[in-house]
Amino acid sequence: MSKLTIGKMREMKAQGKKIVMCTAYDVPTAKMAAAAGVDVLLVGDSLGQVVLGYDSTVPVTVEEMIHHGKAAVRGGGGRFVVLDMPYGSYHISDEDTLRNGLRMVKETGADALKLEGLRELAPRVRSLRRAGIPVVAHIGLTPQTTTMLGGYRVQGRNRLEAVGLIEAAHALEEAGAFMLVLECVAAEVAATISAQTEIPTIGIGSGVGCDGQVLVFYDLLGLNQGFQPSFLKQFADLWSGAISGLEAFGQAVRSGDFPDAAHSFPLSAEEREAMGPLLVTGR
Repeated sequence: MSKLTIGKMREMKAQGKKIVMCTAYDVPTAKMAAAAGVDVLLVGDSLGQVVLGYDSTVPVTVEEMIHHGKAAVRGGGGRFVVLDMPYGSYHISDEDTLRNGLRMVKETGADALKLEGLRELAPRVRSLRRAGIPVVAHIGLTPQTTTMLGGYRVQGRNRLEAVGLIEAAHALEEAGAFMLVLECVAAEVAATISAQTEIPTIGIGSGVGCDGQVLVFYDLLGLNQGFQPSFLKQFADLWSGAISGLEAFGQAVRSGDFPDAAHSFPLSAEEREAMGPLLVTGR
């Protein structure tokens, strides 16, 4: 499968073809997603919680995003890779945003960067676009600033919020964003944004009216135990399979069944004879 281009993604939207995106944080997750035919890989700052064990995405650093971004690009098999800019890397100034953005793209080989915010994000988008960096804008529930939003709640449930989201979508498209991620936006509002914009929208908890969908790799495969928001559907239960495999491994080790001769490298008769009395026997 050849890498999607930004133009091809716009064509998919126009043709009503859904775009599939999921997160990837290292070589194995990127390889599996690519092998499954996922269109776009997102190296999300969600890695702070699902991989690094932070309480939120806020502590994630540029260096951590670069570290994981490099691995995901290497494992992605040529898939289109979007890299999150972490909290604090684009909030100070356009110049600071550009400095961090250029470094992240140059050091990882990612195809695009993703930023969270509303209309105030437009100057940052323009700054990156002027440097030739494609930008994905993330609106709705923005995990980096949930405190300002009143916690983890659906956005756009009242007219004021809905208008703000729709206006932000238009402003960010005009600023040069080539894609919008809509997180936990009321379904009808997300569908309205999707219908009114020419750039693809990727939903997470925002209904079927979006032009594509994204989920976190660990969430959709049942590897993130205890995390079960209402919008999440688990498509596999790898946690149970992994635990069963580890338990079987432990039992085989304790019983002495593993490793057996088939999983060892015994000496040949000639090699044993050449060793003479050196070897310990009887075990």
